[in-house]
Amino acid sequence: MLEIPVDLRQVITDEGEKAYPNECCGFVLGRVTEAGARKTEILIPIDNAREAEEQYHRFSINPEDVMGAEKKARTLNLDIIGIYHSHPDHLARPSDYDREQALPFYSYLIVSVKEGRAEVLTSWELAADRSAFIEEEIIWR
Repeated sequence: MLEIPVDLRQVITDEGEKAYPNECCGFVLGRVTEAGARKTEILIPIDNAREAEEQYHRFSINPEDVMGAEKKARTLNLDIIGIYHSHPDHLARPSDYDREQALPFYSYLIVSVKEGRAEVLTSWELAADRSAFIEEEIIWR
């Protein structure tokens, strides 16, 4: 389960619309409760580092951005609990490419952006054996 403030939903949808027709991406920082729920505190939008001609259907994150997000998380006594990105003109479901790049534990938020307008926002967690994504419940607070 992923808890996320409603105002951060707007940040993700705005980022998706701004990046359209390309994919946006960013980090989700927060805490994991004793019960295993992920509680989102802040988002860190980053530039899609994928080569320009591929950004319409892929995103990539530079190692420097990962290090920057880890440093910010430590400074704020938080953890990186997920990654968000958009799917321009596609469903808010992870692709096989997403699965190949993902790691278990993190929440993977996907916003579908159709013709420049954000639609559905979903969250997914990769199974421990990396075979599939499992849809994760989002609690808006």
